[in-house]
Parts: sequence; C-alpha cells; structure tokens
Amino acid sequence: MNKVEICGINTSELTTLTEEEKRRLLLLVREGDRSARDRLVIGNLRLVLSVIQRFGAKRESVDDLFQVGCIGLIKAIDNFNLTLDVRFSTYAVPMIIGEIRRYLRDNNSVRISRSVRDLAYRALQVREKISAEHHRDATVAEIAKALGESEGAVGGALEAIVEPVSLYDSVYNDGEDSVYVIDQIKSDGDGDDDWVENMSLRDALSKLTPRERGIIDRRFYSGKTQMEISSEIGISQAQVSRLEKAAIDKLRKYMQ
Repeated sequence: MNKVEICGINTSELTTLTEEEKRRLLLLVREGDRSARDRLVIGNLRLVLSVIQRFGAKRESVDDLFQVGCIGLIKAIDNFNLTLDVRFSTYAVPMIIGEIRRYLRDNNSVRISRSVRDLAYRALQVREKISAEHHRDATVAEIAKALGESEGAVGGALEAIVEPVSLYDSVYNDGEDSVYVIDQIKSDGDGDDDWVENMSLRDALSKLTPRERGIIDRRFYSGKTQMEISSEIGISQAQVSRLEKAAIDKLRKYMQ
C-alpha cells in the first residue's frame, strides 16, 4: 500500500535523519568518509522527493527529475559550510531547485538562446527576492529596473521559458468526451462557436467574474500571451496565470 517506485526506490521506505545526525555525517564527509556521504544522500531523498513535487505540472519524467534533484543534493552535501548557523535543508533546497530549473531550461522542447535563458533566470531570482521582501508579486517593470534591462526584454525572456502547451492537451473531460486546446483555435469559417454551443461553454463563461472572462477571452480567443495580458490589465504575469487557472477550474466545474 502507498508504494511508489522512483528510480527503483520504494518511496514509502525512505528514511529521514535528524539535524544532529546530518551534522555528524557532514563532519565525517569532510574527513573523506564515503560511507557517511552515501548515508547522508539516502537520508535526504525525502527532501528531494518533496522538492520535485513542486514541478509536477512539467511534462518530464518523475524519474528524471528525481535523478537531477539528487545531483543538486550531492552538490549541497559537498559545498555545505558547517561553520554557518544554517540548517542543511535550508541550504540544500535552493540547490536542488536550481539544478532542476537548469535541467528544465536546457531540455526545453523549444530551443532558447543561452542569453535569453540567463536573463530569464536572473529575472526569476529578482522576482523571488522582491516577492519575499514586499510580500506581493513583482511586476515586470520592477524586475526590469532591478536588472537594468528593458521591460520588453525581461517580459520576452520570462515568456520564452514557459513550457509550451500541446494542441492535444485536454481542457475539459466529462468522462466520455474531451475538449482539447486545438478545439479552441479560432477559425475564420462560419462554425466558430458550434462546439461552444454544444458544450454549454457560454453559460459557464457567464458565471466567471469580468476579470476572469477578460483573461480567458484574451488568452483563448485573441491568442495573447500571459505577459501581454499582464501589461494590458496592469497586474503581474504570475497573477494572470493564477486567475487563468482559477477560471479554467470554474469552467470545468460549471460544465460538469
């Protein structure tokens, strides 16, 4: 029961270490004890597992993400400074996340230039810093100002690393029939809204808030990006993404 195999490991049997055990093993690692290093890796696999769950929406093999996360864990073990008054997990989590993000950027199905990827990575760091300091989402203008870059360059870089959506991703499923992204592509013919009428989407759209309807209209009928929408309505791209997800969840609920 509850057995999940990742990279041949039964995740239900993963062990954990106390902070004292981690520090003791880290001291042994510094002395060159390879067995202590192995025990430290095994004792922190639950930490890697918890981190990769943040990337559950990505179309990547869980096994691959787990292995990449383990690389980040090993780097954290090898570089952790024992003289600092910091918990090992506090240091290791950003290392694991960074390793996974680099992997996802480098293996994106759409090839992006290194300069754009680097700008996007710096923008993400600044966005996280501003969000942590001010307890709100950072705007593209704030990020651009902090980086000394134009808003267009920063917005384009952030948009470039967003994972593309497949035309055959399911948007709605009632157990018998599905609506896919390709069904939402606007046509110049006379039957634009045939499937809308058939799926009662109009009724569902009427139950959304004006802002949610506006975002859905811009995204799926006007074909605009989240960054373009954020500039138009004056909120951050992250807020647009959350509102879009909430609107789609409501549509699914109302159409069931």
